[in-house]
Amino acid sequence: MAQAKVLIFAPADSTGETHRRLEGLGCELALGKASWSTPMGNNEDEIVKMAQGADALMGTSIRSSPITRRIMESSKNLRIVAKFTIGVDDVDVEAATDLGILVTHAPTESNWGGVAEGTVGIMLTLLKNIREKDRFVKAGHWRSNDLLGAYVGARADGYKGITVGIVGLGRVGGRFARLMGPWGARLIGYDPYIPDSKFKEHGVEKVDFQTLLRESDVVSLHVVLTKETRHMVGEAELGQMKPGAVLVNTSRGAVVNERALVKALQEGTITAAGMDVFEEEPIFPENPLLQLGDKVLLSPHMVSGNVGAGLKPGVVWGTEAVIRALKGEVHDNVYNKEVVPRWLQRFGGKSLLG
Repeated sequence: MAQAKVLIFAPADSTGETHRRLEGLGCELALGKASWSTPMGNNEDEIVKMAQGADALMGTSIRSSPITRRIMESSKNLRIVAKFTIGVDDVDVEAATDLGILVTHAPTESNWGGVAEGTVGIMLTLLKNIREKDRFVKAGHWRSNDLLGAYVGARADGYKGITVGIVGLGRVGGRFARLMGPWGARLIGYDPYIPDSKFKEHGVEKVDFQTLLRESDVVSLHVVLTKETRHMVGEAELGQMKPGAVLVNTSRGAVVNERALVKALQEGTITAAGMDVFEEEPIFPENPLLQLGDKVLLSPHMVSGNVGAGLKPGVVWGTEAVIRALKGEVHDNVYNKEVVPRWLQRFGGKSLLG
């Protein structure tokens, strides 16, 4: 039996443990050059050559060379593209589905739970002026009304608290809502794909997108990147927000039109933005977001990266998904589930492993 070929287009296992596991099962491995810390590397032409004859592709984010139809078409027997991350926006999922290829992802709690916790941290840093207070004291000063922060929750004196708008009430948005619940703020949410029961479960009032933008003091984005969500926050949407509002994006950079955001911050349309993700990553030194001072809080797309978490669980899940696919089996974390029946007709029960 010929060896199964696995291309790891963006390796993330520094220990090599999962590589050795695959090799121990008789797989031939090819390793790309992209990495988690700098998700650049191979260009499309190079990946096309490396993917020829591959039965499986796997890896973490790869911004310079998304897994395109052309890459997937370079191997007629390709069974799976397995991501180590939650997001699959760097894979042409529509093409994969059309070609009968499984796309799996890794929604590990250490990842999405970390994003929710990090969102709280970003929001509070902006609302409470934490950076500014630290800098003020280190400069030898003491107290100023310019450093007053926002009180988040409702109080017994009649103060109703701020309104937090959550766009996307899936794993991350739902956990963020649960974390915010005890604070007593008003939580409103928009997600046309989540049943009303989930809104009630998370203590979130369901509203339409325009109402959320108008009424929120904080707008927090928790959506996957699709044709529908690309630039869902642009000049018109920012113009509907309160002048004192804060925007937080820990989902995907292209959900927000950065040019419109920069303009809104410069003109005072909104007060501040906290961003863990950007339209181009790594962020270019010329990006005007870097020139906006305390109007922005920027993070290098690693709000999910915490001690004991990071990509390690996702690497394990992705490796298991590849092994299952090479055995002719379907892993639980298939993103394009509609392809499964067709995939099983072609590959079901046909193992490439000894």
